[in-house]
Formats: sequence, structure tokens, C-alpha cells
Amino acid sequence: MKKKLKLAFITGLAVIIPIGITLYILAFMIGAMDRFLDWIPTPYHPDTLIGFHIPGLGLIVIVTFILLCGAATRSYLGKHLVLYGEGLLERIPFVRGIYLATKKVSDSFFRNRTKSFQRVVLIEFPRSGVYTLAFVTGPGNRELAGKIDSACLNVFVPTTPNPTSGYYLVVPATEVIDVNLTVEEAFTQIISCGIATPPENPLSA
Repeated sequence: MKKKLKLAFITGLAVIIPIGITLYILAFMIGAMDRFLDWIPTPYHPDTLIGFHIPGLGLIVIVTFILLCGAATRSYLGKHLVLYGEGLLERIPFVRGIYLATKKVSDSFFRNRTKSFQRVVLIEFPRSGVYTLAFVTGPGNRELAGKIDSACLNVFVPTTPNPTSGYYLVVPATEVIDVNLTVEEAFTQIISCGIATPPENPLSA
């Protein structure tokens, strides 16, 4: 009886924990979106106009705002306004570097997602003899290749369990080991700290 109760409890945890963490993250994101509305002056705040608070209203407002910006940008006038604004930003020395780098990353993820992470590889990191999963983001430029006297690749090494942060490395092409994993499978393995391995015969310790 004791073993059955223990097994049932562990099974329940295995089911509830992923759902609970997912709901917690969603609640946190919705709450953060709602706090975004605090920037709106009180007389014009949706809570003031409606008379009560609607959870998730911030998310609806932000999504609507993004859709309106996207629709406006696709128009003839909107495109010219965006180009004019970009021209102004590119004239400011420090801001120019931040904007151009951010724009390239944004375009890579949202307009050219298939080339954001070209393939999954293994590299020796953080020391020789220890390997980590990494994503090839593109070929290294000629200047860098000339300095190390070898063809090189730009790779991104995500951290665990938060893959949105990580390290940008320039690695000689000969030191990169290709692996038969999709980007989604690699991300799953990284986020789970290696617990969720691909289904095809994971090695036992």
C-alpha cells in the first residue's frame, strides 16, 4: 500500500509540475503585460474607462498595438516613416550600434527564422575534453578567419535552463562536430538540463 501511494504521488507530481510551471509562466507574462498599462495616465487607463480590472487586458492591448504597427508599416506611408525613423537613429553614434544589432537579430528570428540557427553541433566548451550543444548561426567573417588562420563559424552556446542567454563564440570549422538533432530537440534537451533526451536509444550512465 505504501509503495502504491508513493508511486501515485510521484506520478501526480510528474503530471502537475509541468502544467503548474507553464501556468505560472503564463500568469507572470500576463501580469507583466498588465503592468505595462501603468504607463497610461489614470484618466485614460482602461480600468478607469471600463470601471473594473480585466486580467490579461495588457496582453490584448499590446498584441493589438503590434498588429496595428505591422499593418501601418506595410502601407506606403508607414514604410517611409519607418525608413525616416531608422535614418534618424543611424545618425546617433552610440544608439546606431545598438539599433542595427537589435534589428539584425529581430529580422533573423522573425523574418528569416529558418536561417537563425542553421544546425546543431557539438563543440569543446568550456574546456578541452568537455562538450556542449551549440547552434551554428553563420560563417565567421574574413577578418576573424584571417586572425586564427582557419575557416571559422559563428556559434551560439545557450545556458541551461534558460536558453535565451548564452555565449557567442567564434570556433574553427574543423573543431565543430555535427550531430543528428533538430533545433527543437536540442532546445528541449538544453531546457530540461539533459533529462529530456531524444527518444532514439539514449545511453545509460
